Amino acid sequence: MVSYSCRGLLPVSLKDSMRKLLLSILVSTCAVFAHKGLLFAIDSGLYTGEAQVADQSAAEQKRAMSLALLQVLQKVSGLRTFEAYPDPGPAIRNAAALAVTFYYSDRELPLPDGEVSEQTYLVVEFSGVAVADLAKSLQLPIWKPERRPLTVWFVVDDGTSRAIMPVELGYAWDGVAAIASARGMPVIRPQPDESGVYAVDPQLLWGGYTEELVESGPADALVIAARREGQDWNVRMNMDYMGQVKSWRNRNPDIQLALAEGMNMAIDQVVALNSIATADQGQQTMEVSVTGIARAGDYARCLVYLQKLSLVERVEVLAAAPRKVTFSLTLNALPEYLLSALETDGVLAPTKAAGEYSLLP
Repeated sequence: MVSYSCRGLLPVSLKDSMRKLLLSILVSTCAVFAHKGLLFAIDSGLYTGEAQVADQSAAEQKRAMSLALLQVLQKVSGLRTFEAYPDPGPAIRNAAALAVTFYYSDRELPLPDGEVSEQTYLVVEFSGVAVADLAKSLQLPIWKPERRPLTVWFVVDDGTSRAIMPVELGYAWDGVAAIASARGMPVIRPQPDESGVYAVDPQLLWGGYTEELVESGPADALVIAARREGQDWNVRMNMDYMGQVKSWRNRNPDIQLALAEGMNMAIDQVVALNSIATADQGQQTMEVSVTGIARAGDYARCLVYLQKLSLVERVEVLAAAPRKVTFSLTLNALPEYLLSALETDGVLAPTKAAGEYSLLP
């Protein structure tokens, strides 16, 4: 939960109209965002896990619920495995105590031969507070919930032509999407127009030109280029994320396995750029001054932005003057993590003065 207070908020020198307007904004903003931290995670599905079940017996439910909690710990921490951390096994055995609600979901999953597999999953929503406490007790890193989505392009060379998102390999895409969902990585699948044509040339994708995709698209880009070479699938991944361009290859006779490893590697790299190490977690305080606040709407937008940051636990307004407000922020990690977020979010821009930012239009 993010708390909010006003300390020395409105100096006497401010006009009464400005004082009243700022106070009304503060009251309404505090009411809306008092429970911001928990709502963000639940809306993002970070505290929801699932596991396949053979039946709906009590024993099977208990087993699947533990696996669902393990998946949630993976989402929250960004870890693919827990080998370097305390064994979560004993802690997840009591998963039912952390559960808020659960239900069963029947699904039809496409297979490589065109058939459909019918499977049942137990879907469990866990308490965000309880999961956070568990992750802390296990000394896990934290993957910040503000997660930039990847636009994932899938292009295949069959030896005669190149096609984007071929229908016959739809099951392979479903596998990639399932891995991303299980690890809490938001992805976007580009859609063709009404005639089934994509806005991007397959040759551009095959060349791995992610820079142009990022410039024209809504998010960072991952290009998956696959080609059959003898018995193996040769899969090349090119990713442009937060301005960093990386590429790697995987080979496997099974395209699903090759794509799964490639997608996991992509998520590992995203996590490395956005996670908070265990040693860096803990309460910290810093002051931030924001200029460029010309209207009441500017003030509200700035305050809402700061409160929505998962790194911020508490916001205090130390001083307010025309076109400038100074905040005291209580953080749950070292200030360096907040500074990194401010640099990349595109809401505030640093000025020449230390600790001062300008609100962007």
